[in-house]
Amino acid sequence: MDLLNTLVDKGLRRELPTRGEALAVLATSDDDLLDVVAAAGKVRRHWFGRRVKLNYLVNLKSGLCPEDCSYCSQRLGSTAGILKYTWLKPDQASDAAAAGVAGGAKRVCLVASGRGPTDRDVDRVSETIKTIKDNNEGVEVCACLGLLSDGQAERLREAGADAYNHNLNTSEATYGEITTTHTYEDRVDTVQKAHAAGLSACSGLIAGMGETDEDLVDVVYALRELDPDSVPVNFLIPFEGTPLGKEWNLTPQRCLRILAMTRFVCPDVEVRIAGGREVHLRTMQPLALHLANSIFLGDYLTSEGQAGKADLEMIADAGFEVEGTGQVTLPEHRAAAGGCHDGGGVCGSEGGGGCGSDAAPEVSEPRTAADARTDLVAVRRRGAGTDLAPNA
Repeated sequence: MDLLNTLVDKGLRRELPTRGEALAVLATSDDDLLDVVAAAGKVRRHWFGRRVKLNYLVNLKSGLCPEDCSYCSQRLGSTAGILKYTWLKPDQASDAAAAGVAGGAKRVCLVASGRGPTDRDVDRVSETIKTIKDNNEGVEVCACLGLLSDGQAERLREAGADAYNHNLNTSEATYGEITTTHTYEDRVDTVQKAHAAGLSACSGLIAGMGETDEDLVDVVYALRELDPDSVPVNFLIPFEGTPLGKEWNLTPQRCLRILAMTRFVCPDVEVRIAGGREVHLRTMQPLALHLANSIFLGDYLTSEGQAGKADLEMIADAGFEVEGTGQVTLPEHRAAAGGCHDGGGVCGSEGGGGCGSDAAPEVSEPRTAADARTDLVAVRRRGAGTDLAPNA
């Protein structure tokens, strides 16, 4: 396909595809799916080889959140039967992190529910970061604590944090339909605060919330403009007891197209397969490794994931290798600059308005999954916040 050849060439040059090209990837047929994966795989291998970075989540504080994000099992009003607990102590969090590191994780992601941290919370997390780093040589630590106030990103950096995650989740146009207790602009502001503090910015999306192809392209283009070093792609886990508990809009094929489109638009960043891969990609997970160069190991915040041992076997069987602590994740041009901020427009918009130009082709609405696999949505009952060993 001429489209795929063009996208490969652009990806190797870090050139932004047109919106029409990005939409066309999402509109490809199942007959062309393997060609799409192969093309995006060339871009992935050019920048990241066959390495897969492993990340491990530690939920520092679960549930009890005052925000109303419709997708979240920890939201205000959620009746999902998740674990609920207040802050883990630094040694508890460090023990949980150590399990992930022992399983091969290179980065530990510390997450806490809530609108955003108080200054006391930042002190608490700073102590946790120091404890984890003291006990796990070479580990990267990413914090995900919600909306940041002025000066908090700098304090986390001083404590040893390497990165900060705050996802955009969906397009600006539809954000108000998903969350009302904060704005899309609030999220953008927090990512910019992380950038300004010298933290590696991590920001991604959630697919499967009923969005259109245009929404998906909009949020991925907005992410490229923000220029995070890593882009996690989450697939909605429809928890019973949340407003989106009945949304089953994804198929394995659509998930692969979304990952491919993200790779073409963000060719040289760490694209991470995040929550929901087991639920929606299912047996197609190994194909997704040809598109993304990073995954979460084991369980998620409130749901169970694939066993860590199975993740490692999948990576090896697919012909990939786990990225070691001595290896640099990002390509040299990004790693040397702490991200890509060359001012030439290749990592943001294309200078000439490439984000908004070119008429989009007619595309179909997202396919509806034939069967809702509710049996694959399992609440986490082990690891952080419990007396049971984690799944790592």
